[in-house]
Amino acid sequence: MKSANVLLAALASVWWVVAGADEAPAEYVGRAQCAPCHAEENARWTGSHHDLAMQEATDATVLGNFNDVSFEHFGVVSRFFRKDGRFMVRTDGPDGRLHDYPIEYTFGVFPLQQYLIAFPGGRLQALDIGWDSRPKEQGGQRWMHLHPEDPVPHDDVLHWTGPNLNWNYMCADCHSTNLRKGYDASSDSYETTWSEIDVSCEACHGPGSRHLAWAEARAKGVPLDLSDMGLTVRLDERMGVAWPIDPDTGKAERSIPRTTTKEIQVCARCHSRRSQMTDEAFAGQPFLDGFRPALLTEGLYHPDGQIQDEVYVWGSLLQSKMYQAGITCSDCHDPHAANVRLPGDTVCYQCHPPDRYASKQHHFHPEGSTGASCIECHMPPTNYMVVDARHDHSFRVPRPDRSIAMGTPNACTQCHADKTNEWAAAQVETWYGKPPEGLERYAPALHAARARLPEAGRLLLQIAADNAQPAIARATALQALARYPEAAMLAQVQQDLAATDPLLRLGALEALADLGPAQRLLAAPLLWDDRKALRTEAARLLAILPDDRLPEQVRSQRAQAIEEYIAVQAFNAERPEAQLNLGALYADQGKHQDAELAYRKAIARQPRFVPAYVNLAQLLAERGREQEADGLLRQGIEREPTSPDLQHALGLSLVRQQRLDAATAALSRAAALAPENARYSYVYAVALQSDGKLDQAIEVLEDSHTRHPGDLDTLVALATFHRDAGRPQEALAYARKLQQLMPDDPAVDQLVRQLDAP
Repeated sequence: MKSANVLLAALASVWWVVAGADEAPAEYVGRAQCAPCHAEENARWTGSHHDLAMQEATDATVLGNFNDVSFEHFGVVSRFFRKDGRFMVRTDGPDGRLHDYPIEYTFGVFPLQQYLIAFPGGRLQALDIGWDSRPKEQGGQRWMHLHPEDPVPHDDVLHWTGPNLNWNYMCADCHSTNLRKGYDASSDSYETTWSEIDVSCEACHGPGSRHLAWAEARAKGVPLDLSDMGLTVRLDERMGVAWPIDPDTGKAERSIPRTTTKEIQVCARCHSRRSQMTDEAFAGQPFLDGFRPALLTEGLYHPDGQIQDEVYVWGSLLQSKMYQAGITCSDCHDPHAANVRLPGDTVCYQCHPPDRYASKQHHFHPEGSTGASCIECHMPPTNYMVVDARHDHSFRVPRPDRSIAMGTPNACTQCHADKTNEWAAAQVETWYGKPPEGLERYAPALHAARARLPEAGRLLLQIAADNAQPAIARATALQALARYPEAAMLAQVQQDLAATDPLLRLGALEALADLGPAQRLLAAPLLWDDRKALRTEAARLLAILPDDRLPEQVRSQRAQAIEEYIAVQAFNAERPEAQLNLGALYADQGKHQDAELAYRKAIARQPRFVPAYVNLAQLLAERGREQEADGLLRQGIEREPTSPDLQHALGLSLVRQQRLDAATAALSRAAALAPENARYSYVYAVALQSDGKLDQAIEVLEDSHTRHPGDLDTLVALATFHRDAGRPQEALAYARKLQQLMPDDPAVDQLVRQLDAP
């Protein structure tokens, strides 16, 4: 691993400050250049989690027990020992056999420490057996597997030698400063570099050469005209800010309105669930110019926005009333020590007076109990990596009533594990007279969209148009509105494509992704967007349109943005997802050979990557190579036999081959494997109907309708299938349900009139 030591060229940069040549690019200079002037900040940073984010493996840095101890996980016995002065582990490698591996680096310190092992091609892999560094009385001081309930065989993507535990792609950017991944696709190897091994000054403040030159010039008395002090970002949003508390309401209000989100965008670079588009972005650049964040996506967040998978704070904070009120991260956290400014609930008392909020009249629990804690009640933790408790930063009120309706967690029953949600909801109603509403009015809409409830379209549209709701929730609602392509939905999407908040523009673009070419034309103005994440997505959406559908200026701008999009995928070329994205782009452009090559690269990168099999099979079928598509899908099923997507794709291939019995069997397996996917049940029912099994088809559809009462395709099929079965009243009942969901659709109105005719 190379350490790129950037030297200041004899303070030559002072010249450009004096001369006004402020376009000179900033360079990384290292913490040693910062510490003399910022001794206090440096002292607080030393020993922090940022300081210890990654270290060379030495006696001083390794916390785990390497005194010839063994650890067993699903029959694999790993041994931790010392040899020739190095820390070693004997464990299963990529071939499933035991090998001896030296530990190169430590990764993190608390509540667990991981270990990095070097592999050929410049790779570092994160061992999935970590050291629980908590005190022994808390259950720590032990080896533990990060997937304790899963055997994780050597060919699994989650195995420590696999792509999902590759440090260069998955971890490195957020644990070191000025990280350059250096992936070379031609050799499938890395030459990863950093300027500092840990999260140092310039990770958050940006490259410091211009600031250093400014400071040197200032010390020499040279007159300066640099309001930014030579920094790529001035983290000054808290300067002169107070939070006076209204004695009547007990609520604090920011003395100076927050007009920017500079600090939050700097923190979001690592404290968010996002994909990285480049490693050239540095602190101070807009977040969406270097990263594409996840919205409140199913699987990542619960339908009310609570954390589910590891999402790293940012998406939660944006949902909170505190964010709307103007807080920034450093209102609660010391950015240099990387901890909260005050211990426990006292950090909350900065703005929430304890005489009002730390009282039994507010929390209804015994003083000093867990239930009396602001943090445990309003920021309930979820454990990741077995022992790493992450607190939800949406600062919400507990809603056990929503747990009953939506299956979401709540702080009450997380603490009272022996009680039911019904008990908790009754208790809350006893205290307050009704469920406290909170800010998250978007929860019913997102839940309805995921469950395909009849009211989903209406609720989503209301949230998308509600300026009082958090932008990330409105963007998620826009994304989900693609299933309801009515005039009002398109009008809302078109409005938000021009929104000031880039998250709304992102949500609107994602809504267009599921619509046809005509609607995608709405994305054209975003080809000029100042955020890379948005203009590249706009280009991707418009790639399917032929040149003669676009004005010359739009064609030219689209070509530039597509090149940017390709560069983003090339940056992540080691990942199958990037190759899949390229394949889909080339397929839309009619570049079939390029698309096939990209899909095959995706499979080569990760032989169990299902989407590449599905997309490639579809491409082969469209090119008249159905037998190849069939064979490819069966190859995928051998590797992933329980994949509903592969079974569904195989069923469609068999339909095209007119092998209806085999097709129906495959489609049946897909529907059984994914009962949550209404589309698979619908297609299976259509296959049954085509095979003359109308009653069985109706039975499948009615079962699916019970689970997804708002699915439009299911309702259309139920209405028409009942009509064909000679049951007009049942058909009319379903048609009227459909009419309630699509009141402005003339085709649905006509169907109702036909069925209602005497």
